[in-house]
Amino acid sequence: MKILHTISGLNIYSGGPSFSVYLLVKELRAQGIDVEILCFDTEDSTDRLISKDNFINTIKPPTFRNFGYSINFLKFFKENPSFDIYHGNGLWQMPVHFMAKEARKKNKLYIITLHGMLRPWALEQSKIKKKIALLLYQNMDIKSASCLHATSKLEAYEIRRLGINNPIAIIPNGINIVDYPVRIDSIPKSEKTILYLSRIFSHKGLEFLIEAWSLIQKSNRRDWRLVIAGNGDSKYINQLNHLISKKKLEGEIIFEGPKYGLDKIITYQQADLFVLPTLGENFGMVVAEALASGLPVITTKGAPWEELIIHKAGWWIDIGVEPLVRALIEAMSLSDDERKQMGLNGRKLVEENYSIESVAQKMIRLYEWILYKKEMPEFVFIK
Repeated sequence: MKILHTISGLNIYSGGPSFSVYLLVKELRAQGIDVEILCFDTEDSTDRLISKDNFINTIKPPTFRNFGYSINFLKFFKENPSFDIYHGNGLWQMPVHFMAKEARKKNKLYIITLHGMLRPWALEQSKIKKKIALLLYQNMDIKSASCLHATSKLEAYEIRRLGINNPIAIIPNGINIVDYPVRIDSIPKSEKTILYLSRIFSHKGLEFLIEAWSLIQKSNRRDWRLVIAGNGDSKYINQLNHLISKKKLEGEIIFEGPKYGLDKIITYQQADLFVLPTLGENFGMVVAEALASGLPVITTKGAPWEELIIHKAGWWIDIGVEPLVRALIEAMSLSDDERKQMGLNGRKLVEENYSIESVAQKMIRLYEWILYKKEMPEFVFIK
């Protein structure tokens, strides 16, 4: 069984899907599956790939990478015809369309992991372009797939609401749990940290977070600071800084820039509470990472993390300022021991359901069902 994962890029700055695809493929290979990645290379010297492992095939991007064909992509497919299953990651950009068209041409099976790109909030972004893409090629690519992969029941439900009838496999993203040790406190801290760590753009709800922070009484904020870690458009970050200045919160809300590798792990270790006030996520890798690090989490119902309530690992709240204020006040009012216990509950949840080993095993079962017509896995839904 030989598998090709296709994704637009593995740029270290490009967010969750790139990291989840890389981790999955690396673990699939560790479990004996012959699998490679095909993606565009980085576009300039300031960018860098997540990794340069030899199973990653990089293609020089065309001048207009979202339009037209890449000769180099077509050349790769011509020179490498022996894949049994093609696995695309994402929609709207050309690499997955190249892959789907190639699979149909060769009468091969293919899967598409949607990465939230058919969720209602995602379809509202560049709406006209996406409608045109659906008419020209995207509908064909989706409906001809042997199976679609969603990372949550919510995402699968939203796919069905669009009238798409393909089998849907619900498999969460996985994380390498050993990379995220739980912090062991030895000395009480005089100042505690609430951490936001993700890309910085408007859909993440950061205006809500800043507004909510300003509405908490200053006496309750005195022993806390809010750290925002991530990369984003400088103009948008300047807008957020202006809002912070307007609310007179300088020194309480701190931007620390993006965190990768050991820096990211240390940042989780130094925090006491994690918050993701998002307007919409198909999964939210940072939530899993924070839970694995032993942090209680506050996130919204725009992300599929109802388990935070079920497992007493955090708060799953409505989108908006007032619910965020209430959750923050409640979390900050808990004792250190109470927050620590919630963090340990979250760590256990991730160990049981989101380890990269268990996720890769499910993906292998999906491949075997599609390719060898083995028994349909319980996480695949036909209707």
